[in-house]
Amino acid sequence: MEFLTILLSALLGIISPAGFVLDRVAETAIRNQLDSAEELSVRIDNTPSYQALRGRVDRVRIAGRGLFPVAGVRVAELEVETDAIALDLDQLRQGQPELEQPLQAAVKFVLTEADLNQALQSELVAEQLRRLNVSLSGTSAASELIDPQLDFLPNDRLRLQATLQDPQTGEQTRVVAETGLEMIAGHQLQLLEPTIKVNEQIVAPQLLAFLIGNVSQRFDLTNLEESGITARVLNLEIEADRLTLVSFVRIEPGTELNW
Repeated sequence: MEFLTILLSALLGIISPAGFVLDRVAETAIRNQLDSAEELSVRIDNTPSYQALRGRVDRVRIAGRGLFPVAGVRVAELEVETDAIALDLDQLRQGQPELEQPLQAAVKFVLTEADLNQALQSELVAEQLRRLNVSLSGTSAASELIDPQLDFLPNDRLRLQATLQDPQTGEQTRVVAETGLEMIAGHQLQLLEPTIKVNEQIVAPQLLAFLIGNVSQRFDLTNLEESGITARVLNLEIEADRLTLVSFVRIEPGTELNW
């Protein structure tokens, strides 16, 4: 979600009451918010064109390949299409873009298996994994994930292999987890027929239920709604070497974005 707000905030930031919004200007503004981009194009539809002087555009379409929101994390493909965007003109004149009406967008991400495995080695993802507080004992004591490896499997399933290291004793345990993925009501991630092996031994059902509940709770998009963002996953599909996710996002006026 942080990546999406980077894109949308960059879009709002280039709507200027002093001049027209140009596709090239928008593309440059978005590139400046990313670590790097292999291919990126932006198309802005506006009729009449002087609407930009009033802080309004009809529609924005973004298409990109090989986008790096941060170093080491690559998005293979991205497509974004927004509804009309309207900003508060007084706030815009002060250089503080603020939505006057909700911003809605359809978003399509494609992530490859190779790119996800590279991302697992990045510091950003490593920090997110540490926040999961993975514990083999079912207690609050967290273990560190070392050398995680992700594999895509048929039937929308994936396998994650990693070593868990106890931060206090240094003891290491090999873990292999396999599961299917499904979004419930478009907002909550559900793990389908999950299995976990610890040092080749199948995890007890009670511990498995605890771990599944922890993951599902953390990956619930309704958690974003208090901050003014509504997000729903419309389609989630795993193929031989890529994961495709199509979603809808709505951002309410007054939502804090990182300008």
